[in-house]
Amino acid sequence: MNKKAEKFNEMLEKAEIKAFQTEEMQDDFHTMIYRSNMQISGQNLPMALILDDSIYAMCRVWVAVKVVKDSNRESVAQYLNETNQRYKVFKYYITEDGDIVLDCCMPANDDQFDPELVRTILDVVLRHLEEKYAELMKTVWAEGAEK
Repeated sequence: MNKKAEKFNEMLEKAEIKAFQTEEMQDDFHTMIYRSNMQISGQNLPMALILDDSIYAMCRVWVAVKVVKDSNRESVAQYLNETNQRYKVFKYYITEDGDIVLDCCMPANDDQFDPELVRTILDVVLRHLEEKYAELMKTVWAEGAEK
């Protein structure tokens, strides 16, 4: 197990947080994946925290799966680009499959990794999604609509 994962596990145990399922990858980076869900507007959005031996920690939330089509791609991309300009800690993108994903990439070497900072960033993402999810989905479902 990598050092960041060890520190994160200690924080989870101390705070009695049991919301994550873990998966230890058998790779050269000693990757540990922490999976959970964010409950937003009655939806369970899958999320993963990826900790490894690189100089980064990654949080990824699948905001909506297979919802971006030719008919709404332009309006959704415009909405996401405008949102990305306002927020520094995370960025949205559209996958090839039409998923909307939110990523937070945090510089985090082993010595300076702070699990409390990760926890704070997860809280920021959660609050953001609670505030903006309905607006985003309104844009998604307004197929072909121009903003």
